[in-house]
Amino acid sequence: MEKIFSVLGSSDERKLAYAVYMLGGEVEYWWRGTRQMLESKGVLIDWDCFRRVFLEKYFPDSVRYAKEAEFMRLHQGSLSVSEYAMRFEYLARFYLRPYLRLGDVESLQMD
Repeated sequence: MEKIFSVLGSSDERKLAYAVYMLGGEVEYWWRGTRQMLESKGVLIDWDCFRRVFLEKYFPDSVRYAKEAEFMRLHQGSLSVSEYAMRFEYLARFYLRPYLRLGDVESLQMD
């Protein structure tokens, strides 16, 4: 979804509206309840809030840690360069995306 949002230049407000619109079934019921609970506590419901609580619910730390560990252990071995690159890119999103912001990336020093 974020890839689409980036191409469309969507505002955070539009991202939230579209993401919520796309929810269905149990996920939609979960979000309705979660939104009510957050609003009752005075929490501002914006894209960052939605994204954070959604990922906490549907992408728990245990899964993220497993993907991070797999990323750190990744070796080309018998994989072709293309296969290795695809696996690297797939796993890298779990390791980097939630933590690095533009300022963090710019401050990294490459050895």
